[in-house]
Amino acid sequence: MSAKERRRAVIMAGVQAGELNLVGAAAVLGLSYRQTKRVWRRYRTAGDAGLVHRLRGRPGPRRKPPELRAQVLARHAQRYPDFGPTLAAEYLAREGWQVDHETLRRWLLAAGRWTVRRRRQRHRQWRERKPCFGAMVQLDGSHHDWFEGRRAPCVLMVMVDDATNRVWAQFFEAETTHASYDMLEGWARRYGLPQSLYVDRDSIYRCEGVGSIAEQIAGKRPQTQFGRAMEKLGVQLILAHSPQAKGRVERMNGVLQDRLVKALRLAGINDLAAANAYLAQTYLPELNQRFQVPAASAADVHQAVPRGWQEALSWEVERVVQRDWTVVYQGRWYQLDRATAGLGLAGKKVTVRRLRDGRIQLERGGVKLKWRALDRRPLRVRVPAVAPTQPAVGPQKPAANHPGRLQRIGSVRKAMRRPPGGVRRVGASGRPPLRSGLPASPTRRTTNNNRTRGHCRLSSEGDISKETLI
Repeated sequence: MSAKERRRAVIMAGVQAGELNLVGAAAVLGLSYRQTKRVWRRYRTAGDAGLVHRLRGRPGPRRKPPELRAQVLARHAQRYPDFGPTLAAEYLAREGWQVDHETLRRWLLAAGRWTVRRRRQRHRQWRERKPCFGAMVQLDGSHHDWFEGRRAPCVLMVMVDDATNRVWAQFFEAETTHASYDMLEGWARRYGLPQSLYVDRDSIYRCEGVGSIAEQIAGKRPQTQFGRAMEKLGVQLILAHSPQAKGRVERMNGVLQDRLVKALRLAGINDLAAANAYLAQTYLPELNQRFQVPAASAADVHQAVPRGWQEALSWEVERVVQRDWTVVYQGRWYQLDRATAGLGLAGKKVTVRRLRDGRIQLERGGVKLKWRALDRRPLRVRVPAVAPTQPAVGPQKPAANHPGRLQRIGSVRKAMRRPPGGVRRVGASGRPPLRSGLPASPTRRTTNNNRTRGHCRLSSEGDISKETLI
């Protein structure tokens, strides 16, 4: 007997002894008068045995037969030995074994094939989901042994909508900018461009440098190629400060690491192409149907894909045009077409764009330039200087044999010629001539003594004959 049944036996014994009536017994037991009367009738007929529940010892209506339990446990050990109770119950249901996951969990615990694992989780501030589909999409790469050694390790890029938990995923050899471009293209072709993208602080999305002086003055931070593409497409790039901040995609990574690995094993898939086809056609539709939740708002806020958006998902760098109108990019030379590029392009910067399919585009100021690839570096040809056809503008120095220049030099030489005898003559000022051979300057007239300025006149013989005051 249970404790409740023993308590009822004591109360009914008191009623039988006349210590209580049925009204008092109902109040003590917390039962209605009619139910107390039924209990008293069974006690009076069968004694203490009448108070025991009549279904005790009988199998429940939902109890599984013992042979079904044995068959399910044998199938689990044969095909799903590392499957958890929930996932194993899903695959057993596909084979026709209808067993609840909690029932299977009890069977596995009793058989010693499963243990209860409880982890204490840290308390973090809860963030509500975005109200609309496309308001925020979380992107992350999951590095795991997805094929269990059947091929080289790879990465699974996963995108999860924050509002609806809708998933898009693809396998790649490594987590690169090219892989991120392909993931965004796959999402955009199905739903459109999201308003914001929530990513981690990997070097693909965040640049560690401080930028040039001009960028620092303008208050701009250096961008990665992926960040530049998102800015051009109008998608806000949000960098998470911790993995828990973008917990929806992290949680989905854990689900896929548990479920997708086993699904690929059962399907016998060993290469990336077959795995991506299986994801797009079979696995992801079933996963979204099971785990997708309705958004708070029925509005779809995805942006329309702009024209030429494939050019934004590329690699862009700036290069200086050489004097021979060539551009160097990744060790290759490109010759610009002078007829279409315009004048004055040498020494200026052009944008070199490499698309994902390998094509090269040269652009300046939004105008695409024509070019041709060169096999090697062009030879530099020295062009001789062309003499000017017009005379030079400005004063010209006369030649050494100019008649006027010869006459002037000859007259000075005659004036400074010394007479025979070696007597040095003095000028009108009474001072000897200068070391250069020219005569000393005459005395200047001052206003105090009313003296006039004197000039020296030379005779035909070349010496000073007399002094004339003017």
